[in-house]
Amino acid sequence: MKVAYWPGCVSRGFTPELHGSMAKVAPLLDIELVELDRASCCGAGVIAEHNQELADTLNARTFALAQQVEGAELMMNICSTCQGAQTECQERLDASADYRAHVNETLGEHGLHYEKGLSNKNFLWLLVEEMGLDELRSRVKQPLTDLRVGPFYGCYIVRPTDRLGIDDLKPRDTYLAQVIEALGGTVIEYAGAYKCCGFPIITMNKEVSLKQAGRHLGDAVDQGADCLVTPCPLCHLNLDLQQPLAEKAVNRTLNMPVLHLPQLVGLALGLEPKELGLQQHIVKPTSVIDWSTSVVAGV
Repeated sequence: MKVAYWPGCVSRGFTPELHGSMAKVAPLLDIELVELDRASCCGAGVIAEHNQELADTLNARTFALAQQVEGAELMMNICSTCQGAQTECQERLDASADYRAHVNETLGEHGLHYEKGLSNKNFLWLLVEEMGLDELRSRVKQPLTDLRVGPFYGCYIVRPTDRLGIDDLKPRDTYLAQVIEALGGTVIEYAGAYKCCGFPIITMNKEVSLKQAGRHLGDAVDQGADCLVTPCPLCHLNLDLQQPLAEKAVNRTLNMPVLHLPQLVGLALGLEPKELGLQQHIVKPTSVIDWSTSVVAGV
């Protein structure tokens, strides 16, 4: 499968282990990544608050670049914040031919043109809807037997449900749990799985943001999770990078590893923790879990 690949800003800056692990995992899943290295930041919803047309034009430019990739079946991202922000922009662009033409007039100055109907999917959605769980299961070389994983969806990939196409036919708000099970892991249910990580308000009210992160991590600890997994690098920043401060905010020890989705997939496909950049996390997964013996079972 060939995809126009948008890694997003955060995965190439703050969380390079996410970008790197996706590059390692893709060939094992027969996914050819054609990186959109000229694409702009999605705006994370922030730009649209100040200038909606600018946000839509920036994302239309990314969509147009994706549509230029010959043979690509769709556009794929690895950031659920990008998924949410881009889906919102695409909804506006596709709803009005006049507005789309207006935006395309700007893009035309750079030789670009966006056509309605681009399919843009997060890696999580691609695994379930394009590859299929049975195929994913068949590629597992090192089942995550006895690994108790808490899914952390965050905000942008689960709401609003109508915009994100979540319904009975596509229960995308359950996909993370389905993938964990397909990899051989045990899904841990806990109160914070679908709540905001706190990242969007960290510059406005850091204490509240850290308490949010700390509560979710603490909920997962209390339910016996070995780790969390998230499809959102911004969530990862607040849950992992800020975890030492979150511990102080909620006055308890957490020590909860937080994995990026491609890292969890990579472990099950037989890649080594170091190849997936697990050593770059603030809470080192290898310091909490013996991945090679007690948790990850060999075939």
